[in-house]
Amino acid sequence: MRQYICTLLIITLFIMIPIPILNYAHAEDDVQSVIIEVEGDPEEHKEYIETYYPFIEVVATYELLFNGLALQGSSKNLKKMESLEFIKAIHSVQTYEALPFSATKDKNSQNQSTQTQIETYQALKEEENLVMPSELNDTEYTGKGVKVGIIDTGIDYEHPDLADNYQSGYDLVDLDDDPMETVANQGMPTSHGSHVAGIIAANGDLQGVAPNAEIYAYRALGPGGAGTSVQVLAAMEQAVEDGVDVMNLSLGNTVNGPDYPTSVAVNRAVELGIPVVIANGNSGPNNWTVGAPATATKAFSVGASTNTQKVPYLYERFSDKPIALQLMAGSVPWSFEKSFPIADATEETNMHGKIALVKRGEIPFYDLAKKAEQQGAEAVLIANNEEEMIQGSIETGEKPVEIPVAMISQEDGEWLLEQMANRALYLDTSYQEIDPTIAPFSSRGPVTVNWDIKPDILAPGTNIVSTVPGGYQPLQGTSMAAPHVTGVIALIKEAHPDWSIEQIYGAIETTAQPLMTEEGELLDPIVQGMGAIQPKASIETDTIIHDAQLSFGKIQEYHETKTIEVKIENTTNEDQTYVFDVPHKQKGVIWDLPQSFTVKKQETKTVPIEVTITSPQVKKGLHQGWLTLNTENTDVSYQLPYLFINQTADNPKAMGFEFALKTFSEDSYMYQIYLTEPAERIKVDLYDPQSLMFDRTLLTEEDLQVGMNEGEMKKTEIGRPGQYAAIITVYLEDGSYESYEVMLIIE
Repeated sequence: MRQYICTLLIITLFIMIPIPILNYAHAEDDVQSVIIEVEGDPEEHKEYIETYYPFIEVVATYELLFNGLALQGSSKNLKKMESLEFIKAIHSVQTYEALPFSATKDKNSQNQSTQTQIETYQALKEEENLVMPSELNDTEYTGKGVKVGIIDTGIDYEHPDLADNYQSGYDLVDLDDDPMETVANQGMPTSHGSHVAGIIAANGDLQGVAPNAEIYAYRALGPGGAGTSVQVLAAMEQAVEDGVDVMNLSLGNTVNGPDYPTSVAVNRAVELGIPVVIANGNSGPNNWTVGAPATATKAFSVGASTNTQKVPYLYERFSDKPIALQLMAGSVPWSFEKSFPIADATEETNMHGKIALVKRGEIPFYDLAKKAEQQGAEAVLIANNEEEMIQGSIETGEKPVEIPVAMISQEDGEWLLEQMANRALYLDTSYQEIDPTIAPFSSRGPVTVNWDIKPDILAPGTNIVSTVPGGYQPLQGTSMAAPHVTGVIALIKEAHPDWSIEQIYGAIETTAQPLMTEEGELLDPIVQGMGAIQPKASIETDTIIHDAQLSFGKIQEYHETKTIEVKIENTTNEDQTYVFDVPHKQKGVIWDLPQSFTVKKQETKTVPIEVTITSPQVKKGLHQGWLTLNTENTDVSYQLPYLFINQTADNPKAMGFEFALKTFSEDSYMYQIYLTEPAERIKVDLYDPQSLMFDRTLLTEEDLQVGMNEGEMKKTEIGRPGQYAAIITVYLEDGSYESYEVMLIIE
């Protein structure tokens, strides 16, 4: 049986941080922390280690969500543990090498006085397009008495808006009971966990969604917001032991599979009665980008919706020309009320009273903007040099740019330069109100292997103001969306303490508001799940549809019928009658839905939803849509998303390739790759990243399985160290093959 070796780094979904290889050259008395995964009974192994390795301290045992032990000792003594047969893998939890800290303007106010912090908060509160977490709570509930476990980077429990609600926690990085965020002398400082905690349960100047919920914080991610999946597993287990009522995991990786170890642990936690809310990922807008553990079948996975925004754009009156702006990350708001002349910053040096136009090139965005600011510019436009727009940034950690900086399209940049060559050009700033929609960065589903629809729900995830160490800051990401949902679950648990997880999930999904395109069409299920969360409606719902997302899986036969049984719960004291709309006709697809049916008061009824597909008559690939269920008593309608795969789809066939030096080893490397389809073999070829010339084949593997595959190689087998473009080719059982590229550094 293959041994499981966990090497994928778990990262916060707000920002990805490159992690250096750990340096294990320490003094003998330097105490380190590790978590080991074991075969058999952890308690028996604990006794064995305490008897035969007295110089190793067993800090904790884990057996609810995975089998393992947390140990502390010197590097030299811990290395002796590697030969024990019952150890499946050793996972270092030592602090990573310090990395430079990049602050984002003075909004990240870690060194501000209390008075300045208050002033910063008030300024943020007045700023347009920013969202306060409390705005989502339209109920009378506050989450009072509900224990919320936050698995993240720790928490600034001394923050005045978090201190009262913080109850307890644990540090799975240093293995102690102090889950404070990473500070500068430990490595790259973090603030992510504090931001997440504030969205859920801040209770001061800033109010969270559930301001009276109790905070239990678990530091599973260390400097720079990184850690191993086993740290996350151990944190989840500690949260279960501490009796939390709901968990929030605003973290993940890029493996789009349902059986990744953290996903399995999530399912186990839910089976133990604890709702687990997970950020869906920030790898959108492409399909198949949701990553583990949001891929877990029983996870409540959350995508990010945008807030209603007043979006600035430029307007040139003479030509009746609108010009779209894309504000750079780190820019101050673009909020002009008068027109300005525009000037080519490559031709003029005096920019006073003007908007500077520069072309994107080799010079960093920050340097372009800073130079224009020093020349007196009112604002900076950076014209793109390629057709597709990007999300640029002027955040560097250096002295911030104090004027607005935005990117415009290549086409608009060329138009401006043409006009400027012939006449003086003035630009007005106009504003357009944009309704909420899906955030472009929000990861899309479905999940490979079992084809589940993810995300389950949407919540606000853009421009969210919350607590950070020493102050407040607006951030965006599905990391910010997930804690909104966690806060709502705390409200529901206060309102309905007897509800099961199925009822909680079902109530939120049933009452969600599906989002529409500009043309009035529903966004795809794999984009939004059930839609935007509605707290008050979920608490007061008359109907709960259990497991409302209908994934019929893959169609592989010529003529195939699939049935899903859905439970409809009537929460009222009156009988309710329901009826499905007749679905739109599609060649090769026949629906068999229940006719009008009645669910008695306070009862639940199971109804079958059946679809028959004649495969050759239906286009191959991913099919999705919506079924409408109406209530005759109240004229309320519910949208049920469905999905099936006909024969094949464009899903990635392999992902998550990792290659790294084995912990506490100087001559063995470990590798892993996740497969979503049956494969005959994989091959990893190395190329020079500059010339793209073939260098060598690193490995070939034939004994493969759907899911995680791992193995080891000796240092003598891998060849020269260096940086390579690794081409991973998967040869599938149907005779086709697929390749993808990753950058690989061999130390």
